[in-house]
Amino acid sequence: MNFVGDTSIRFADKVLKFTGSGKMKRRIFILTDFAIYLIDPETEGMTRRIGLAAVEKVCLSKLSDNFFAVIIPTEYDLFMASTRKTELVQVMVDVTKTASDYDLEVLLSNRFEYNASASLVKEVSFEESEEGIKTRFKWK
Repeated sequence: MNFVGDTSIRFADKVLKFTGSGKMKRRIFILTDFAIYLIDPETEGMTRRIGLAAVEKVCLSKLSDNFFAVIIPTEYDLFMASTRKTELVQVMVDVTKTASDYDLEVLLSNRFEYNASASLVKEVSFEESEEGIKTRFKWK
């Protein structure tokens, strides 16, 4: 895999990416010093590259779940799950600060919206219950 212009991989992990239709797809999430790459583990092909400069903020719930969203105003957003969510977000904040002297906004909220596709906005909410954490999606 050729990461043009990138000098080092800062973080890599297996994640679940949620599509606009709500399907889950396994992806390898790679964070370099300049971009986020999503790799299909079956084909080993890159499915998406997002320059860190395009990322506006990262949203995650206040609960101990694995969900987070990467908000990209110029494209559709990413909604994913990772067992290493906290570490992943911290490395993104550090890399963004180092690369551009920009403080990446991290929104901690049990309810936020994201653009699941170019024409579909979803609201996701998280709620703690006796059975565990409930995650609900609402089309806007």
